[in-house]
Amino acid sequence: MTIYQVFTRLFGADKEACIPSGSKKQNGCGTMQDFTAKALEQIRGLGCTHIWYTGIIEHASKTDYSAYGIPADNPDVVKGEAGSPYAIRDYYDVDPDLAKDPTKRIREFELLVERTHRAGLKVIIDFVPNHVARQYHSDAKPASVRDLGEDDDTSCSFSPNNNFYYFPSEQLHLDNILAGGSYCEFPAKATGNDNFSSWPGKNDWYETVKLNYGIDYLGGHQQHFSPTPDTWHKMLHILLYWAAKGIDGFRCDMAEMVPVEFWEWALPQVKTAYPGIIFIAEVYNPALYRDYIHRGHFDYLYDKVGLYDTLLNVCRGHSAQSITACWQAVDDIRSHMLNFLENHDEQRLASDFLLAGAEAAIPALLVSSLMPSPFMLYFGQELGERGMDAEGFSGLNGRTTIFDYWSVSTIRRWRNKGHFGDEQLTPEEIELRNKYQSILQLREQAEWLEGGFYDLMYANPHLHRQYAFVRHSKLPLKGATGGSIAIIIANFSGTEETISLNLPGHFFEHTGIKEQTRTQLTDILSGKKLKTPLKHDVPLTVTLPAHSGVILQSTGK
Repeated sequence: MTIYQVFTRLFGADKEACIPSGSKKQNGCGTMQDFTAKALEQIRGLGCTHIWYTGIIEHASKTDYSAYGIPADNPDVVKGEAGSPYAIRDYYDVDPDLAKDPTKRIREFELLVERTHRAGLKVIIDFVPNHVARQYHSDAKPASVRDLGEDDDTSCSFSPNNNFYYFPSEQLHLDNILAGGSYCEFPAKATGNDNFSSWPGKNDWYETVKLNYGIDYLGGHQQHFSPTPDTWHKMLHILLYWAAKGIDGFRCDMAEMVPVEFWEWALPQVKTAYPGIIFIAEVYNPALYRDYIHRGHFDYLYDKVGLYDTLLNVCRGHSAQSITACWQAVDDIRSHMLNFLENHDEQRLASDFLLAGAEAAIPALLVSSLMPSPFMLYFGQELGERGMDAEGFSGLNGRTTIFDYWSVSTIRRWRNKGHFGDEQLTPEEIELRNKYQSILQLREQAEWLEGGFYDLMYANPHLHRQYAFVRHSKLPLKGATGGSIAIIIANFSGTEETISLNLPGHFFEHTGIKEQTRTQLTDILSGKKLKTPLKHDVPLTVTLPAHSGVILQSTGK
């Protein structure tokens, strides 16, 4: 699985000169219809198997859609002009920003799913289970569904039958965030990032309210899971509603802030009704990983605090030996760990805040994408998008905004108003995309990626700016491997390096590969051929380009 995460409203935004904090009218906005058959063909051709359309479900916004039956939000509780896609305003609706015709937004989404499937891609959307927008109200829910909070007893701070947490007799205070605001909330509700007070701060998720899954946080964290809380039933219904639209998976925002017992109860029901649907969890606490996989039935978890953080540190000078301990910590669940180098939360690799250039991340790409795990990239990453715009609410922070109407330079020029091509890209951007494509296409095509993984670092303690590992086919091999083995060496150094790589005797025993006095290896990245012994007592001498590496595939000759 290779996921292309795309921020849906920014993909088709074509305006070259955007105004910081500009409105939709001023800066424009991409729609679902910008994902044409040609656009999806390009994404599929990059080597991707899934596309995660970020920001599909209707969320709070400063754009007025009251003419379409969607009440305008109070701007005091909206971040940015466009609003955060993680402040859900209606779980049963598509965000009107994304539709050419807002009256047909649900149908436009259904057609997007159909087009995506025809292009050979599977569809993932967000499910945001922990919190909703302050002014949540569903105007699109089925007639039989009661709205969140509609039947809550607001006279008590906690009840297992309530959907929200309250502070009776207290009004919400936004004084720490803005002066002279007009938003009134009484009684105040708890804020989405587990701020259980009526005084959220500017660094809190103050535009959201926390959902109640039956845990009394102010009452000693006591759990009230029997009878099944009302919120559980409502959220299961929402999952089933979107699954019925033909999607293939959910990326579950801040899943660890929702009790694993809910997932243990809900996910088997969804998977029974829709076999093959996948769930990806945003979980950052390694102590919870196995619970959310084995009990919670999640298929994949973010590998953020492990591989992502480790690879960034290696790119910035730390020893590559640290990568070994990183994968060993999750070796029993490695196939469940989703590798990535960028997403909407993180700073762009090429930004001045991280690596100041996309090329410096190529060795990390080799490691992250060619380990035996699913992989995800963020739109524009393959073009070296720097994220160095001061778009408005998000400011100049090296991230691509999720709050503002804006245009992403690399994507806009690559799209070329829907024509797609290299005409408006720089030679460096074209070369980078070609590298990404070469590496990502291997994930589907290379036989040696279907089998085992072997870390060579224990036999090469002298390597600190390089990381070496082997991928090999499942079956024991006899003599020449015929393309079923690849030695991958990532060079994190900014200079060309010639290294000696030891292949230990255990490697040959473990893989079934026979030692050879002379074999030919071909570097998939450069096409160069290397004639060399493949023996435990003869080091492999390899020259590595700066900030890159080699993928040495056996040719069987």
